[in-house]
Amino acid sequence: MKNLVLYLSFVLPLACFGQLVKLEGAKAVQYKQVGDTKLFLHVFNPNGHRDSDQRPAIVFFFGGGWNGGTPKQFDPHCRYLASRGMVAITAEYRVKSRNKTTPFECVKDGKSAIRWVRENAGKLGVDPRRIAAGGGSAGGHVAAATGNCPGLEEKGENLKISSKPDALVLFNPVYDNSAKGFGHNRVKPRWKEISPMHNIAKGSPPTVVFLGTKDKLIPVSTAKEYEKRLVAVGSRSVLHLYEGAAHGFFNHGRKGNAYSDTVGKMDDFLNSLGWLKGEPTIGKESK
Repeated sequence: MKNLVLYLSFVLPLACFGQLVKLEGAKAVQYKQVGDTKLFLHVFNPNGHRDSDQRPAIVFFFGGGWNGGTPKQFDPHCRYLASRGMVAITAEYRVKSRNKTTPFECVKDGKSAIRWVRENAGKLGVDPRRIAAGGGSAGGHVAAATGNCPGLEEKGENLKISSKPDALVLFNPVYDNSAKGFGHNRVKPRWKEISPMHNIAKGSPPTVVFLGTKDKLIPVSTAKEYEKRLVAVGSRSVLHLYEGAAHGFFNHGRKGNAYSDTVGKMDDFLNSLGWLKGEPTIGKESK
């Protein structure tokens, strides 16, 4: 009986609230509901965090080709940035395998997540003027679209609250949805609406990008063109290329030191914005 009670105490909350995962140390808060689908943000707070704080925040979106994936992908990144003083969040959003959705719904959810964090900044201890979006692959697309693509907002939300992040942290992102890019067949004939590359305009957020030179999905030429277009409108762009690295090289647990190196450079970028202080601590946590 005791084991049954323990099992139910763990499983029932997940079943009732619809969380995709339970991440140790994170607070799960619902930010959206579409029909019977409830979507959650998994929030990692810094030590000593108070609701009255005004901390910089980042919202990560997982990869998976808009088909699958879970917020667990960016659990390590969130833990690291929380240790550095940020409110770090990894978000759920609808995907094809679970919700029969298209990339357009993915972006709508991404915008809803950014808007919800900004609207509730006073309760979260977050500075509403320092909210970044981050992500990898298709999640990088979601993040980049929140920062560049107008429209694609969820009906019924308070559009007076901006869904546009103040900075972007992108890991081998899908940001060209043209016929030459990735996922064109999933979004045509509306591809131009949802392609971050083709919506860059004055006011696009400062952006850091991490890409492997052997990525078979995202060519280096695409990254360089994206950077060129950002610079042309007066936005800051930082591009880090990793020689010989393939798609997904940045993930925690992969061979080599790419995870630590990309996290360190992410830290440098956020530090340059004035959002973090001091040297990166990646790799020094247990020393």
